[in-house]
Formats: sequence, structure tokens, C-alpha cells
Amino acid sequence: MSGYKDLDHQQRQKLAMEAKKAMLEKHRAAVEDPTLAERQATRLAIHEAREARIAEREAAKKKRQAELAAQAEADRLAAITATEEAERELALAAEKKAERDARYAARKAAKKQRRKG
Repeated sequence: MSGYKDLDHQQRQKLAMEAKKAMLEKHRAAVEDPTLAERQATRLAIHEAREARIAEREAAKKKRQAELAAQAEADRLAAITATEEAERELALAAEKKAERDARYAARKAAKKQRRKG
């Protein structure tokens, strides 16, 4: 019965070289595989479609943000207009009240004048 036998240096180098050659051949076979180009083309098409969808989403997002900004500006202008209109109405109401009060005071003064007679 023989025991475990260590490989000498040359045998280990030979086995390593054979393993490297086998890996190289496997790689060359994979590179020359016709389905590899097909898979790469498919991946490229998927990547380009993904990039196009991302660009579309970004464009839609920018458009939506612009619409929201325009709407916010329109709302702000509408609020300013409404405030100015309310101030004008308030001033008009105060002016009318002052006119009514003046007419009332004039009537009272005339009535007082008539009573004094």
C-alpha cells in the first residue's frame, strides 16, 4: 500500500499550465459563441429602451413642475387681484357710508334748524 505522494514542482507547474490553457480555451469558445453577440445586442436594446423611458419620465416631470409653477403664479396673481378688489369694495363702502352719514347729519341739522325756527 503506497501512501500519499507529493507532486514535485514540475508536475505542479504542468497542471497549472494545463488549467490555464483550459480556462483560455473555455473563454475563447465563449467569445466566439454566436449567441453572445445576440445576447449583447438584446442587452443593448434593453438598455437603450430603459434610457429612453428615463428621459421621457424626466421630461414629463419637468413639464409637470413647469405647469405647477405656472399654476402657483396664476393662483398668486388671482389672490392679489382678489385682495385689491376687496380693498376697493371696502373703500367704496366706507365712502358710501360717509356720504350717508353726511346726508343724515344734514337732515338732522335742517330739522333742528326748522324747530328753532
